[in-house]
Amino acid sequence: MQPLPIDAILPELQRTLASHHEAVLEAPPGAGKTTRVPLALLNESWLQGQKILMLEPRRLAARAAAEQLARQLGEKAGETVGYRVRLDNCISERTRIEVVTEGILTRMLQTDPALEGVGLLIFDEFHERSLDADLGLALALQGRELLRDDPPLKLLIMSATLDGEAIAGLLGNAPVVRSQGRSYPVHTLYTGAAESGEWIEPRICKVIDQALLEQHGSLLVFLPGQGEIRRVQALLEEQLSNRPDLILAPLYGDLSLDQQQQAIAPAPAGKRKIVLATAIAETSLTIEGIDVVIDSGLSRQAAFDPATGMNRLHTRRVSAASAAQRAGRAGRLGPGTCYRLWSQGQQEQLSPFTAPEMQTADLAPLSLALLAWGVDNPDELSWLDPPPKAAWQQAITLLERLDACHIQSDGRLRLSDYGNEMAKLPTHPRLAHLLLTGVKHGLLPLAADIAALLSERDPLHEGGSDLYLRLDWLHQRPGQQNSGSQRALHQRLKQLSTQYRRLAQDTEVASCNVDNPGDPRWIGFLLAAAYPDRIAQTRKNGGSHYRLATGRGAELEVTDPLCREPWLVVAELSGRQGDARDRIRRACALNPALFQRELAELVLEDERVEWDESQQRLIAEQQRRVGELVLERTPLPSPSPDTRNGALCRLIRKKGLSLLPWNEEINLWRERVAFCHQHDDQGGWPDLSDSALLDSLEQWLSPWLDGVSHINHFSRLDLFAILKTQLPWPLPQQLDERAPERIQVPSGARLRIDYSETPPVLAVKLQEMFGCTATPVIGFGVRLKLHLLSPARRPLQVTQDLEGFWRNGYAEVKKEMKGRYPKHPWPDNPLEAVATARTKKAGG
Repeated sequence: MQPLPIDAILPELQRTLASHHEAVLEAPPGAGKTTRVPLALLNESWLQGQKILMLEPRRLAARAAAEQLARQLGEKAGETVGYRVRLDNCISERTRIEVVTEGILTRMLQTDPALEGVGLLIFDEFHERSLDADLGLALALQGRELLRDDPPLKLLIMSATLDGEAIAGLLGNAPVVRSQGRSYPVHTLYTGAAESGEWIEPRICKVIDQALLEQHGSLLVFLPGQGEIRRVQALLEEQLSNRPDLILAPLYGDLSLDQQQQAIAPAPAGKRKIVLATAIAETSLTIEGIDVVIDSGLSRQAAFDPATGMNRLHTRRVSAASAAQRAGRAGRLGPGTCYRLWSQGQQEQLSPFTAPEMQTADLAPLSLALLAWGVDNPDELSWLDPPPKAAWQQAITLLERLDACHIQSDGRLRLSDYGNEMAKLPTHPRLAHLLLTGVKHGLLPLAADIAALLSERDPLHEGGSDLYLRLDWLHQRPGQQNSGSQRALHQRLKQLSTQYRRLAQDTEVASCNVDNPGDPRWIGFLLAAAYPDRIAQTRKNGGSHYRLATGRGAELEVTDPLCREPWLVVAELSGRQGDARDRIRRACALNPALFQRELAELVLEDERVEWDESQQRLIAEQQRRVGELVLERTPLPSPSPDTRNGALCRLIRKKGLSLLPWNEEINLWRERVAFCHQHDDQGGWPDLSDSALLDSLEQWLSPWLDGVSHINHFSRLDLFAILKTQLPWPLPQQLDERAPERIQVPSGARLRIDYSETPPVLAVKLQEMFGCTATPVIGFGVRLKLHLLSPARRPLQVTQDLEGFWRNGYAEVKKEMKGRYPKHPWPDNPLEAVATARTKKAGG
């Protein structure tokens, strides 16, 4: 057996787990932890004949790891070593090591929280921080604490690029074992930053051509997604058509097992392989014969958008840790080369690690799993990164809408009986609800097909969005598909539909068959049950723009046949963050007649008094609605004052206070009130700032809005009188005392005080303050800030210490100004001079 770097620390790991129930293993990619550690621990005495369960983040990695472990024992997968992934189960009574995907672990824990018969639980590639891995670890920790004594369940966390100390702290300061790994030098070449608008595929092909000339051996090319892989493959097939020595091998999760094995296996003698891979090839998989890595520097990740309640695929720069892992693939067998399609300056700006999926994911599946576990507050469990509270609450809101949970009399959130049936199904809560709706109405075969199609990538990414076309494709005979990957996807979807049908049939949901189950309208019905918030209504007959039940906009391609449909249900949208509209990718027509009976529970009937932007007036209607979509309107002759005035307050809050008839007199008065509010220690003066007024519109403004129904009516409001009602007696009198509008200066003039600044400002000609020794003071003992002006009314001095100015600054000002303004008095002793606003000639 070929020695691997991990072999050196296996004895230490064995001793650590013999004396501790938890351990963390840090080992870089290529060290051999996946294929060595389980076998090294299989015959440990503390295991007492129990199984080892090892988690892998992906189906492909789980199968490959199990097969490699089995080969080392001279066996086939399914004997001592087996695997369990979705739609594929290869274990037997002899199996002692099970390699499973992370989602499988959650299902196992829900069935058996103690994991009886399992002695060691290994989390491989934990640095990827998937939602299922974090959830599985949290459940395993609590299940072990509550239900396992002897024999104990030991935990081993294996990671390549994560902070092992942080994980060790989560496990009660577990010991950390480190392997240095084996890394041959990798020469890194930076090709420079892409130009604005430059497509990634031609750049990749150019660098591949360069690497084929400059390097030897096979190439591993990292691309963000399947679309880019297909386009690069098409370009290379044309570009390299005269190179029979080259093998093109795509690698991503949706390929058939044979296609994946072709990418992983070494190239035949005399040939070179070009593997076009997604991030699936970063870790877990050993791809034989790779000497060169070409890295696009991009990764496609799903992120939940709280604004829309939808997952979006974002193409982002990889983290520094991911870039290092990718480059390391070139140094597994010997010195290698990595071409990076970015600049060295951009490399220095990469984030250190990829964000945990917990921070970006839709938490509805996690919330359903925790409620099924009996936990309604995530804080009851131990997390490396706890679920964000906003995303958790949004997930709970969705589960409540799907009738999966409710608050009991003791205040605890619990799954309903229906929610318990949903939790039995290994899919997203939306699709679980869709399947159970299918059971309830005798539409399970159709529901299972729809759920399968929505669980995987779109088989018809071109040619329109209609889900009906995808169902037709799914019902084709095997072999009618265009390509090997299409045939593999077709087979997988058929298997998944069969699995969903079998599992849903075992649930305890009462059934009542609908009439004519073959009618296409039931497609829209089932989809609307799962996605009530994505029911959509056309904005214009025959147009491509739609409005979702949430009020958000969405659009179809103008050539999409569904543009003819007035109502849709949308299963998948795509778009960029910040865009007002999303692109509809998968949808189906919806018959609005379903709102009369089958979808009647989605219809709300209430009074709506709201502002009509097109007419710029208030309208009052009795409406039947689905979310924000109006099915029927009936005018209301006389809505209640509270309802109509509340609608006007919402309009002002949305548009801003500028809708109201402000003037300078009101603004100056508010500044004086603001001064008193700022300096009042007793809290008697109201806050009349913009933010405070907007927050309290219902209290101070709503009673005066009875006569407003059109945009022009706001100008009729006596806004000054309305605001003055906010000052109870004796504050109006005190306002003039504490924040006087004007103040008399020594010249006899009464000048306005500017309260827009802090402290308030008195702008006054210097000569008008002759004879005054103290800075003027207003309410609350506040000294005014004096702007002492020249005859041209430009500031000569800004001060709150008038006495100090006469003593220390006046002489210099006099020296400079006397020659410039000789007609104005500049006495040697300003404290004995007569204050005046006039020139010497005019005064004398």
